Amino acid sequence: MSRDIVALLLFAVAGFLVGGAISTVKKSRGLAVALGAAALVAGGGAVLWLS
Repeated sequence: MSRDIVALLLFAVAGFLVGGAISTVKKSRGLAVALGAAALVAGGGAVLWLS
């Protein structure tokens, strides 16, 4: 797979995780924090993958 495709997929996963975190904030704050942390890891991985 191309490096750009992998980075794009990681950004997409980060976006889905952020959306999940936003939608679960009122129901389960702990889960929202975990999803947000996973989104940061995925976004950071995408940035590092591109560099």
